[in-house]
Amino acid sequence: MNALRPASLTALALLLLIGGCAHPPSTVRDNAQLTPATSITRDLLKLPAPKGKIAVAVYGIRDQTGQYKPAPDSSFSTAVTQGASSMLIRALQDSGWFIPVERENLQNLLTERKIVRALEMPQPPGTPEVKIPPLLAASVLIEGGIVAYESNVRTGGVGARFLGVGLSTQYRVDQVTVSLRSVDIRSGQILQSVSTTKSIYSYELHPSVFKFVNVKDLAEFEAGTTRNEPAQLCVSEAIEAAVAHLVAQGIQAGNWTLQDEAERANPILKRYLAAGPAPRSAPRVAAAAEEHRVADAMSGSAP
Repeated sequence: MNALRPASLTALALLLLIGGCAHPPSTVRDNAQLTPATSITRDLLKLPAPKGKIAVAVYGIRDQTGQYKPAPDSSFSTAVTQGASSMLIRALQDSGWFIPVERENLQNLLTERKIVRALEMPQPPGTPEVKIPPLLAASVLIEGGIVAYESNVRTGGVGARFLGVGLSTQYRVDQVTVSLRSVDIRSGQILQSVSTTKSIYSYELHPSVFKFVNVKDLAEFEAGTTRNEPAQLCVSEAIEAAVAHLVAQGIQAGNWTLQDEAERANPILKRYLAAGPAPRSAPRVAAAAEEHRVADAMSGSAP
């Protein structure tokens, strides 16, 4: 058998190297872990304490985008998660301002309470009757949904090749929008309304080598890596940001109160207040005073 030429040995070594790199990374075998906290999650945990926690009900945060994944997954697979209600409840708990009460599966809760009443053993005469505590009524209702999912908001890439050695990269930006509003259950008045947007980034890196080792031997090498930001984590972050803005705007409007008014100087709270809309209560009061002054002047009652 003829001995292999050095160029063939080089190509063989390159193929073996590629085969060794083709194994899946060890991280795919990691055990389950807690969902990583984002910067917005840390902001929620560091919000100043309220004077009293608010009982809040969430009946459901629906997917209102109408978007499905592109083909071939477009038959039944939606573009965004259907578990936004669970994400919202977690964000409300993390903020420390709200006490979420069960409403999405209220019938299950009522059924269990009926079972407990049915299983109560007869009590001895003269002992007080054992009763299940009443359900906690909510003071505020949180409504909203995932209102938009835009694909390919921005795309691009760059590539270069010199003497058969090249590198190319591509990226894509999607966008998800979440809208939340707080409602006073006594009057039905909408207290605050917030809309947040989160970008979803995806990119691909693709190096390649296409080169003749000698006149007859060709060496070709390709590799690549792709990173897609999980859409459900982006939805969760948008919901957390909306909750933080609801808290900040509610404090600014006087809908709920801080335990310590000096905490208005809290840097996290000030950052969210600065990002929100300017308060409109003062201009409305000024406009009403001006209307009364003009009306008094026209009636001759003004000095």
